[in-house]
Amino acid sequence: MRVVAALVGIAVVVAGCSSSQAPSQTGGDLPLRKVGEMALTGGPVRFDYTGFDAGRGLLFLAHMGAGEVVEVDVHARTVVRTRPDTPDVHGVIVVADKRRVYATATGRDQLVAFDEDNGAVLFTAPTGTYPDGLAYDPVRNAVWTTNEHAGTETVVDADAGSVRATVPLGGEVGNVVYDSAIDRMVVAVQGRGDLALIDPETFAVTDRISTPGCDAPHGQALDNAAQLMFVGCEGNATMVTVDLAARSVIDRHSVGETPDVLVYDAGAQRVYVACESGWVSVFDLRDRRTTAAGAKHLADGAHTLALDPATHHSYFPIPDGGANSPVLWEFEPTT
Repeated sequence: MRVVAALVGIAVVVAGCSSSQAPSQTGGDLPLRKVGEMALTGGPVRFDYTGFDAGRGLLFLAHMGAGEVVEVDVHARTVVRTRPDTPDVHGVIVVADKRRVYATATGRDQLVAFDEDNGAVLFTAPTGTYPDGLAYDPVRNAVWTTNEHAGTETVVDADAGSVRATVPLGGEVGNVVYDSAIDRMVVAVQGRGDLALIDPETFAVTDRISTPGCDAPHGQALDNAAQLMFVGCEGNATMVTVDLAARSVIDRHSVGETPDVLVYDAGAQRVYVACESGWVSVFDLRDRRTTAAGAKHLADGAHTLALDPATHHSYFPIPDGGANSPVLWEFEPTT
């Protein structure tokens, strides 16, 4: 994720407004109702990606500005622990069956592995310049880091921490996703305006899918069953839907400025797009087409979220919840 200047806005859900540009078609208010709020640690500074162990109700937040990973029990609505010494932390994922958490300490160009149960550091591994998002390949037991400025992927053994490969992609890169249906890593290459498909066995780029109308593809969310990739386009405030089998863009929508984190709720067939501008958009997927279900300026800094696939509740870490301190907002869907 890129760091951009915060835009002025009012942090409300139902009647919010913002000086940042709204999507051209919002679909009305967000189909969400706020049902919880809890205080977080680390001060009113930027958050980045989230990792969620839904089975245990443990949410891991990359509190980038504080240089720490915050572990939250969403059922008890309490902070379990913080893991410091992760400077400029961006990406975080949980591999639940290994009881491990992986994070990118971007300030040191490192991947850090933690024990999920006690927060102990298990290993660190070097990456390329500016590691950002992460993905896990369960077939080969490998963690992939997206090195945004280096334009590469670093492949790390998930147990030993040894670097297996570095994959150059020919341009600045966005997010990476493992597609189990086709056994490929899919990388948004924002510097080229395409999606690169990588064979995780040979580390070769086997295909590239152009994303016309998508300036700087960055964030991604995958509908694995339908083989649709939802892509946030940082440069032109757009979300596109890419049919991976047909190798083409089949849908596009206006969203808030600088879309960042995208999450797909497979059970509800719903896409969430959180933007650097604080705007959040929600889309419903029907018959391989997306329609706007709602959009709102949620809060300044509301550019990332996590989703519980069982309850369909969404969680947004907010740098300043109104008292110069960070909070976690919990929402349930209204439709």
